[in-house]
Amino acid sequence: MTSLFIHVYLDEDVHVLVADLLQARGFQATTAREVGKLTVPDQEQLAYAASQGMAIVTHNRDDFELLAQEYFAAGTVHAGMIIVVRRSPQEIARRLLAILNDVTADEMANQLRYI
Repeated sequence: MTSLFIHVYLDEDVHVLVADLLQARGFQATTAREVGKLTVPDQEQLAYAASQGMAIVTHNRDDFELLAQEYFAAGTVHAGMIIVVRRSPQEIARRLLAILNDVTADEMANQLRYI
């Protein structure tokens, strides 16, 4: 079954306002705070997002590039990783909207993107 829209999961480093801005545009966005995952290690954040079919959004480039390599080597499936440069929540939301409006959830699966 084809999944059309990407559901994003913002780790604790991404400002929660980003989720509000995406939700205001009709997209699904969940934060680590909402699901009680603050201070959870990156590996667990990614595993949770993958288990829920959500693409993770993070500022943590170094750790998530390594996790992407580990997932690829092990053949483990995830719903996508989006690494964002630190900017204002409005700018991050604007850049995420470009992906959310142009890429399906199926196309995002197992991808690592930078914005």
